[in-house]
Amino acid sequence: MASGYLASDWASAFASVPRDAFLPDLMWPWDMAVGRSLPVRRTEDPEQWHRYADSDVPIVTQWDDGQHSGPEPGTVSTSSASMPSVVFSMLRDLDVPAGARVLEIGTGTGWNAALLAHRLGVDNVTSIEVDQEVADAARAALARFGLPVEVITGDGAQGHAVRAPYDRVIATCGLREGIPWAWVEQSRPGGVIVAPWGTHFSHGDAVARLVVAKDGQSAAGTFTGPVEFMKFRAQRLPLITHAEYVPGSVAAGEETSTELSEAEFIGEQFTAQRFALGLRVPDCTMVVADKSNGARPVWFYSLSDRSWACAMFRDGDTARVWQSGPRRLWNAAETAYRWWAGHGSPDHTRFGLAVTREGQTVWLDDPENSWPL
Repeated sequence: MASGYLASDWASAFASVPRDAFLPDLMWPWDMAVGRSLPVRRTEDPEQWHRYADSDVPIVTQWDDGQHSGPEPGTVSTSSASMPSVVFSMLRDLDVPAGARVLEIGTGTGWNAALLAHRLGVDNVTSIEVDQEVADAARAALARFGLPVEVITGDGAQGHAVRAPYDRVIATCGLREGIPWAWVEQSRPGGVIVAPWGTHFSHGDAVARLVVAKDGQSAAGTFTGPVEFMKFRAQRLPLITHAEYVPGSVAAGEETSTELSEAEFIGEQFTAQRFALGLRVPDCTMVVADKSNGARPVWFYSLSDRSWACAMFRDGDTARVWQSGPRRLWNAAETAYRWWAGHGSPDHTRFGLAVTREGQTVWLDDPENSWPL
């Protein structure tokens, strides 16, 4: 299930703490064959339920912040059990020594907290979950399993100062507005923070592994690889209303063209391309529309004003571009792409992140070449 990701020091926890002990009767695993989430009930089809529980797939356990009902998938997945391979790769990045005190942000099903508690002891793990219903279910599952980790219902951005300092902090939700300073402040010097991090440019995240400085006044490190997590609730992108940006036709925008092809610019989902563009084009989100009749529009919406852009890629033809507003978003996106390609199309591991009380900076290859976000 987690072949290639499970380090030997986590083998005992993996064998002793199965994921299925923390999954609800009704769950929505992602089916790779059909490319969507499917409802599965243990009481109705236990064989299928266990097959998915034992597979390396993400499993949605809540839709629409708990407002959804019925067996069919809801609109927005808001809590889940991550792919086991992702869970173990992040635990590997966390590198917990014996006796370490860990703060987990985002309890979810409780499985990750149980793995940590099996390794470190219940008293050394504290978990925070913002959703009362999710927190209650996790507490119950942890208690049934005999690993009653303390689960706090509250805002994970505040950490939990009562049990600080922590040797390790791990988040299981995607951050969009920086690493909360409370996590650094509540960590010991030399402590490690592992968290999915990204920008609003795309849904993709990268795992940041930061080490807290000896004076406790900063944390810095590099990214270990791509992931995609449900976003930290307080930092989720509000719904973009297209008509508020483009009230009529794209023809109202300034028209140009680009020599970039669809394949070049869109790239693959889990490469660092969109991640890098988000670092270079701040306060912007990109929406890649479905392809129809050989044409694919890619939209850009500014999050700081009502600037917009649209690049229309069409098979066998030069892409047309329209943009409007004080920000020329396509120009910025194309410049960012050429910057990334010009530096050898670097992967996530060549990028780094530094956090201070005042803000955060990112860099490529060398912290001396950083820029603020």
